[in-house]
Amino acid sequence: MKKNISTLIRLSQKAKYSGLFLALLAASPFAKAQNTNPTITVDGKSFKDSNKNGKLDVWEDTRLSVDKRIDAIIKQMTNEEKVNLLIGTGMPGIEVLTGPIGDSKQGLVPGAAGGTDAFERFGIPATIVADGPAGLRIQPTRDNDSKTYYATAFPVGTALASTWNKDLLENVGKAMGNEVKEYGVDVLLAPALNIQRNPLNGRNFEYYSEDPLISGKTAAAIVNGIQSQGVGTSIKHFAANNEETNRLTINAHVSERAMRELYLRNFEIAVKESQPWTVMSSYNKLNGVYTSDSKDLLTEVLRNEWGFKGIVMTDWFGGFPGFESIKDGGLSDVVKQMNAGNDLLMPGILAQKKVLLEALNSGKLSQEVANLNVKRILEYVFKTPTFAQYKYSNKPNLTQNAEVTRNAAAEGMVLLKNEQNALPFSDKQKEVALFGVTSYAWITGGTGSGAVNNKHTVSLLEGLDAAGYKLDKELVDLYKPFAEKEAAAEKENRKAKGIMAAPGRLSEMKMDDALIANKAKTSEIAVITLGRNS
Repeated sequence: MKKNISTLIRLSQKAKYSGLFLALLAASPFAKAQNTNPTITVDGKSFKDSNKNGKLDVWEDTRLSVDKRIDAIIKQMTNEEKVNLLIGTGMPGIEVLTGPIGDSKQGLVPGAAGGTDAFERFGIPATIVADGPAGLRIQPTRDNDSKTYYATAFPVGTALASTWNKDLLENVGKAMGNEVKEYGVDVLLAPALNIQRNPLNGRNFEYYSEDPLISGKTAAAIVNGIQSQGVGTSIKHFAANNEETNRLTINAHVSERAMRELYLRNFEIAVKESQPWTVMSSYNKLNGVYTSDSKDLLTEVLRNEWGFKGIVMTDWFGGFPGFESIKDGGLSDVVKQMNAGNDLLMPGILAQKKVLLEALNSGKLSQEVANLNVKRILEYVFKTPTFAQYKYSNKPNLTQNAEVTRNAAAEGMVLLKNEQNALPFSDKQKEVALFGVTSYAWITGGTGSGAVNNKHTVSLLEGLDAAGYKLDKELVDLYKPFAEKEAAAEKENRKAKGIMAAPGRLSEMKMDDALIANKAKTSEIAVITLGRNS
């Protein structure tokens, strides 16, 4: 059995496409083992033999508390096993940015961001985490598989907060949670609730507000909705992560009063009102200390003051002195991170495992600290659908969820000015001039972890057309092919730059004053869209 699994893993590492590994896995003895649940009967009661050793181990005895079962596992774990649990399983594709960094395991859900390792002898499965704030981000199609795995793109965070409607926000969370669970994911890496401090921040679209009360209440409603479906969340990025420039090295200088009143208050509300399964520490330093190294932040404030019960994970490569440093052997301070209470290092690379294992073997990292962090991760694992062997369908209710996202988008729209009652415009016999490349190449949301692979988007052009408005045909005929060409070129540009490529702004179509003046005469109203992605 172990030999077969190892062979498959080696094949997966060499395979060009992850779908090949999935196809091999589906036909393997490992897949059959997953689908069979041998049981052991003791004193007339049946128990799952999760590690298939033919006897009832303490951690399999559901008559005992979860606490006792987990303690029994930890007592049996080797230092190497502890390290493998404390560091994530990697993120396939990140090598484009970092260079070769060792083993990166593709989980059972292609496109997911990473996860925790499996331990067969304890019956502990690998768990899966995936982005993101606007909905689940996984690969929509898979090699050698005719099925599709599209997810719903929900409005960006700023739009959701603009609804001021906690019931609606909780429904958005329930819809997200439905897709997370039915696609086999355990934790959605969301919501993001940093303060919109700097208008140039490239991730402001993910965040809710410049106000910590709105941010905290909005996040709590989303978390409660998602977790009502039996899956987890990861509120992020904790804390004072308010710009993307030099994001792995920036040092935020903040007074304690400002931290308490502005940059921590939103997280405090979310923790106390929703108890997220996980919190993600941020990239930045705070007053000279990486947040993932800060015991004051992660233990004293988060756990001791606020009563947080879950795990803390790093952002992907959190604590590293820049992405470029990884190629040169740069590392986060794994011992400081463990001592701070940063339980899980993501996405995880072999070099971190080596240093952490040496620290644990030498006593530089105490068993007490390692065991505490391991225990919190196992407590998380025990709550997951994967541990419960939930049979996910790969068929979330996309039709119903589309209605939820449409309602949320409608409530999130804010009319800033309406001079001379220009809106609503209801005369569908008069011509509408539609300007702007993004009226045709519609932006559904941000990129990176905030992107969603949704099946279809209704552009402004399609929406107005479907609503029966009479559009200026000359403009449509000019803009449409131009927008399609620009969007295709930008897609290829980002593909060439790799997984962390920043989006470029689509060029605007040049037109002379005479054309614009002519449209002002022939059209009753003009709709102009200005946009760029982030």
